[in-house]
Amino acid sequence: MPESASHRRVHAPFASRRRVAAVLLILPGFLCLPGGSVALCAEEPAPVSAGRLLFELDVEPILTSRGCNSGGCHGKSGGQNGFALSLLGFDPAFDYQSIVSAARGRRLSPAAPRESLLLQKGMAAVPHGGGRKLEPDSRDIETLVRWIEGGMRQAGPDDPRLERIAVEPAPRPLSPGEAVDLCVTAHYSDGQTRDVTDTAAYHSSEPVILAISPTGRLQAGRHAGEGTVMARYMGRIATWSTAIARPGASDPSAYASLPHPTPLDEPVWRKLAQMNILPSEAAAESTLLRRAHLDIIGRLPTPDETRAYLADTAPGKRARLVEALLGRSEYADFWANKWADLLRPNPYRVGIKATLSLDGFLRDAFRENLPADEFVRRLLTATGSTWHNGGTTIFRDRRSPDEIVTLASQLFMGVRLECAKCHQHPFEVYGQKDFYSLAAFFGRVAYRGTGLSPPISGGEETITVGESGEVRHPLSGAVLAPKPLFADPVEVPQGEDPRAALVDWLTAPDNPFFHRAMVNRLWGEVFGIGIVDPVDDFRATNPPSNPPLLDALVAEFRAAGCDQKHLLSTILRSAVWERSSIPNRTNAGDFRNFSRHYRQRLRAEVLADAIDDVTEVPTVYSGLPEESRAVHLWTHRTSSTFLDVFGRPDPNQDPPCQRDPDATVVQTLHLMNSAAIEGKIADDSGRAARLAASELTTEQIIEELYLVCYCRFPTSAEREALLGEFKREGHSRRQCTEDILWSLVNTPEFIYKD
Repeated sequence: MPESASHRRVHAPFASRRRVAAVLLILPGFLCLPGGSVALCAEEPAPVSAGRLLFELDVEPILTSRGCNSGGCHGKSGGQNGFALSLLGFDPAFDYQSIVSAARGRRLSPAAPRESLLLQKGMAAVPHGGGRKLEPDSRDIETLVRWIEGGMRQAGPDDPRLERIAVEPAPRPLSPGEAVDLCVTAHYSDGQTRDVTDTAAYHSSEPVILAISPTGRLQAGRHAGEGTVMARYMGRIATWSTAIARPGASDPSAYASLPHPTPLDEPVWRKLAQMNILPSEAAAESTLLRRAHLDIIGRLPTPDETRAYLADTAPGKRARLVEALLGRSEYADFWANKWADLLRPNPYRVGIKATLSLDGFLRDAFRENLPADEFVRRLLTATGSTWHNGGTTIFRDRRSPDEIVTLASQLFMGVRLECAKCHQHPFEVYGQKDFYSLAAFFGRVAYRGTGLSPPISGGEETITVGESGEVRHPLSGAVLAPKPLFADPVEVPQGEDPRAALVDWLTAPDNPFFHRAMVNRLWGEVFGIGIVDPVDDFRATNPPSNPPLLDALVAEFRAAGCDQKHLLSTILRSAVWERSSIPNRTNAGDFRNFSRHYRQRLRAEVLADAIDDVTEVPTVYSGLPEESRAVHLWTHRTSSTFLDVFGRPDPNQDPPCQRDPDATVVQTLHLMNSAAIEGKIADDSGRAARLAASELTTEQIIEELYLVCYCRFPTSAEREALLGEFKREGHSRRQCTEDILWSLVNTPEFIYKD
């Protein structure tokens, strides 16, 4: 062979390439390669050789880092322009076949590697909808050329496997504007390592706080905050978290003097000291009274309750208030209403009676103060009639293992596994095998009865556990044994319910998911933001804002036997909970560290009931007794324009439903212009009419309205301004009372929990 033969490649049109290859196969010095492609058997070392290149270890990372297999390109369902790759390279075998063998092997040109369509498209040398992804003289191109020249090899059973990646240097606090060059190292099963910084993909949880370039250069922002950078390389991830403290210095004695009435306070104060943030002052007693009622029972205190609490000077009155509220009947209705968003299905899908049965199950659970571990056990192992055991309704709605496991993992593990149903989770280590192995715990759920017949599913159905049932991997078809996340497969004895084994693992004291998910959700309900937020999205790339605080909550929860009332009591007795929402000079930009209270708009049902209470005119809901409140509603099919405007879930929306907490213009306009609300304020049997006709002085009327709406006395300035309204000519006492009540209802102080 001439000396230059190993360097010379002949480019042939795609239509004739197979004919050329067939001729070459019969010549000496040529070898058939996988996928029907050919290459020269070099009698001399390849001109650019640095070891054997493998598709999985060398080529797939390039496709991933350059976005070729992203969801917006060839990794989307069905691929792009006839060329499909697995999303983010989760299935290298499929990708290899797609590149080497599919389309008659036209994407590679072994005789002229640089002329391969894969490279030509990537360099935009020929028209490419994705634009230029590869630079002509880059190391990526050289790697791809060498791989093609080397025979387009796949990794075999004896080749090294990628085990993990690591990011250096070690995380540390950063100064505003500081830059750090990260280094990503891949560790392989044979003990070797490789610098993959240039081919790793990066994502920042807070780009404004912590920016990251495609080359791994990290840049801290100019403002205080926290962020996490994720490096992803071939299905493996590593994270780098840091905090950027507020510039300046605070007096250390300011932190030393902070109160610590519960174990939850110390982690918060310690974190604030690290961030150089001072907490707000304690809120007024009247604010805390209103906040406690809304947090525990979702109902405003009466004027008499407010007067009694504010007049109480005995020590420990807040602890007594909390315990009294936890013992009230409204507690069960309020918390059952919250959990209905997470579990309640469409009644026209599962049936009206099955929906009512689930509602009864939830209210009974909170009336009994059922421990959280027992609550999840009764729910996830429910059997029997959907008319008699409301817990079975979730299985009537979610009828296959893959459907029920997405709900169970999100609610009781705080993990969103939905992505792993179809491919490798883009921001985690979960894959299809993990998803369907967890779903296998529900593989033997069986049904007897009429099934579903939307839009009127009226029949009774019985949920049982069958003797058989399996879950298969969607790609390999292999039967998967029940296996928890990051744990060994579970042996389920014949005749026993696999779901019980799942709950045993889930609620075990050392389980890394359940207790953390439950306490984080409860904390998020009280404070408006979770320690991990969103509250059901635990992952390495979304770390807790305060891990020691989360650990303290878990310890308190476990020690109390998973008692929600006990944990609520602890939270509401903490010094963190009593912070004012008014920021100081250091914490105006803090939205994650609980240095102040974060105001929340009242839940739709709570606000509707509050308007009924302050006007003394109840709303009559279809299908419920006249004395019923919005929080008693058991289906979102009940007609209510007010509740729809203020964000109750669409009845056709699948659970779990997350409500939008933001205020809207529509809500403001509804409060100002609703004929129904105006009718309640002006009702002859309402509060305004009663107060105007009473023997109370105008000052006492103003005081009563402030107490019922704001749970506080009016200030001197407010009192004087409103007294002037009663003196205006042409305004009756009743009209002024109605106007003041209407004005108070339309203020943020009424609409928000402060």
